Amino acid sequence: MPNPPRSALFIDGANIYATTKALGFDIDYRKLLADFRARENLVRAFYYTALVEDQEYSSIRPLIDWLDYNGYRVVTKPVKEFTDSTGRRKIKGNMDIELTIDAMELSPYIDHMVLFSGDGDFRPLVAAMQRRGVRVTVVSTVQTQPPMVADELRRQADDFVDIVQLIPRIGRDQGDRLVRQPRSLGGPDGQREMAPRDPAERAPRATVNLENRYGIRQPDEDDAED
Repeated sequence: MPNPPRSALFIDGANIYATTKALGFDIDYRKLLADFRARENLVRAFYYTALVEDQEYSSIRPLIDWLDYNGYRVVTKPVKEFTDSTGRRKIKGNMDIELTIDAMELSPYIDHMVLFSGDGDFRPLVAAMQRRGVRVTVVSTVQTQPPMVADELRRQADDFVDIVQLIPRIGRDQGDRLVRQPRSLGGPDGQREMAPRDPAERAPRATVNLENRYGIRQPDEDDAED
């Protein structure tokens, strides 16, 4: 029996969040990792996102901490603030360079790259990986209007998987929907921001948000001591 291909996941956090939000579901990252580990020889699983460093509280931080301790290689950087020509304050948090460098460095050690993104800027990266003998699968969707995946990226990929097809395998159970609605929206990659009423609420609310929103259960204090 042939050995399974050596593969690596590259998750563009901002892009894939926008995709799943448009489709109305959330990824259970525990399920996602288990699914790919069961079918391929998974070498690495990367997750890329930018962070607002001076933000008082961000609901994405518990997710990042969990991913970092549970099989994912998390890559972050602070967002950059700038003022455009109209005087509007804007935030930039592009992670394309970081993802590209990691993919190129890992190319001699993998047979299959799975890119969770629909960003057309990755087309040259996909072509470069293919020239190195790496098969590339792009995961995004054409089920939205307009499609979340750029046509040029989809054409360049060896395989395209519509993430809708993966919902039964990697989607978070609908029964775990968040009961409390977030008070505001924000964050460099569109993550909902919870606004605690007092500092004492932050730790428990971070756990609830993480468990309900992403399908991840954090251990209790008693479990942590075992």
